[in-house]
Amino acid sequence: MNVEEIRSYCITKKGVTETFPFDVHTLVFKVMDKMFALLSLERVPAQINLKCDPEWAIELREEYDGIVIPGYHMSKKHWNTIYIEQLDPAITKKMIDHSYELVVSKLSKKLQQELRDKVN
Repeated sequence: MNVEEIRSYCITKKGVTETFPFDVHTLVFKVMDKMFALLSLERVPAQINLKCDPEWAIELREEYDGIVIPGYHMSKKHWNTIYIEQLDPAITKKMIDHSYELVVSKLSKKLQQELRDKVN
């Protein structure tokens, strides 16, 4: 996948907004105002930071050594950096879905209900 494909995939998810809160080169995807992905627009090779269950994060880093690494400038326990052009698109999408769902699962019941009620 490339940066444009990642962006297109992320923004189709329910309740997702995109912002540039840090700089003009880092696109942040949020669900109900909580970050689930940070996409670098200028880094070569292209990369994305995704939230991840700590145990699965370790497994992914071992299985995709050098392609999935501890989150750059993020909590190394809860975030991975993925070199997206080097990974099978199906795996990348699975990791994006996991990040999104992990963040949604941590939202309050009220925010989860608001998300369910949203029309995308």
